[in-house]
Amino acid sequence: MAGFTRRALVLGATALAGVAAGRASVGKLAGYAGVDLTRPSPSGELLNDASLLSETPIHRHIILKDDPGDALIAALRSEMSEAASAGRAFNIGAARHSMGGQAIPRAGHAVTFENAFLEMDQDKQTYRAHAGTRWADVIAAIDPAGFSPAVMQSNNDFGLAATFSVNAHGWPVPYGPMGATVRSLRMILADGELVTASRDENAALFNAAMGGYGLIGAIVDMEIDMVPNVNLLPTFESFPAEDFPARFQAALDDPDVNMAYGRLNVDRASFFTQAHMVSYRPAPEQSEIPPASGSGTMAHLASYIYRAQLGREPMKRLRWGFETGLAPRIGGDPVTRNSLINEPVVTLDDRDMDRTDVLHEYFVDFDKFTDFLQICRDVIPNSFQEFLNVTLRFVDQDAESLLSYAPRPRIAAVMSFSQEMSARAEADMERMTQDLVTRITEIGGTYYLPYRAHPTPAQFVAAYPRARDFVAAKREVDPGLLFRNALWDLYMEAL
Repeated sequence: MAGFTRRALVLGATALAGVAAGRASVGKLAGYAGVDLTRPSPSGELLNDASLLSETPIHRHIILKDDPGDALIAALRSEMSEAASAGRAFNIGAARHSMGGQAIPRAGHAVTFENAFLEMDQDKQTYRAHAGTRWADVIAAIDPAGFSPAVMQSNNDFGLAATFSVNAHGWPVPYGPMGATVRSLRMILADGELVTASRDENAALFNAAMGGYGLIGAIVDMEIDMVPNVNLLPTFESFPAEDFPARFQAALDDPDVNMAYGRLNVDRASFFTQAHMVSYRPAPEQSEIPPASGSGTMAHLASYIYRAQLGREPMKRLRWGFETGLAPRIGGDPVTRNSLINEPVVTLDDRDMDRTDVLHEYFVDFDKFTDFLQICRDVIPNSFQEFLNVTLRFVDQDAESLLSYAPRPRIAAVMSFSQEMSARAEADMERMTQDLVTRITEIGGTYYLPYRAHPTPAQFVAAYPRARDFVAAKREVDPGLLFRNALWDLYMEAL
């Protein structure tokens, strides 16, 4: 029953939220094991990301599997030096699950980390890991010792430095983005210097690199907080959508709540009028904590339910009824904290080459949530995009990152669309995105940067008022502009 409960709540009834990472996308699986991101073409190698809409010519793609020692540092310095001498861009990625080329250096040198080095310090409740270590590797290493990542993206496929570089958040409470749980890091600057950065040492570099999309330096390894793993019991509540901020805040104010998230209904007839919240508290029994589990039969059934919504409004209503009605009746068994977050993206891959999943994420103040609901009701149903899911999470204040999306505690809304792979769908998605960004920025909100590059440069600056500070910091530490990607090319180079 515990396995069914986890899949029903986290995947089937609740679908994906991602972060993120999130975030965490449910798009095509470019970048995962067994998938070669490069192929020959007349213009050289090509690199894509999870959207399959960002195919970009690059000079070279190499995969590094060394532990974070002298061999890795030498390999990175060599590749960076060659790129700098030729005036080409350099960028490091892991899963490359961004959706607009944020981890792709056009005509440059792309490095993919594929390694899993990790060592724990149980007394300090931290672990030091290679930048390319995936969250699945972290859970596998620290779960037997009784620990859990303090904050990670909602799926386990992504690299640690990648999560820090987009400053993704998860759904443990009462945390802010993952960067708040990083104690220190080592990175190689554009001139080849290996530096340590933390809140006490090279703090300006640390803050710029947090959410800096790899534009500040090449991160080698990181020291990150971990917390005790616990058995958790879920509580389910349903209520009108407008009541969500108050009900969510009440859960956040409860010191026993360990994890929490919400959903909104997505059928067009009553779009965003109903809310559902799930909160997790420690179970009475903590003496035996089972090992973190992985995907099983129910996860694949959940994927079927999730995908059955496509083009079927009755299925969206059925899924909502399952999530708010059946799941609370059958989903009360304990589940470990690690099992809740130990899911790969592949579980909900659509496997449809005619469509791709595209994520949006918006961050709004609690007192602006009702305005946010109305904006979404006005804009989203007027598009022809297939809207599959929205997850609501808490993000605590982030006053450190120069590109902070949470200058105050906020509600994060992670949205999943299924987009037709066509020019008309891309144009419609761009129009809808710009409408949402304009109106959400007007109420003081922010949009998340790892997704499709549809907002305009003016919208970027409006949503991220410290963007020019970030660009100035980047130009100071990297005057030759070695570290570049599509985010820099499209939004920052002209600032």
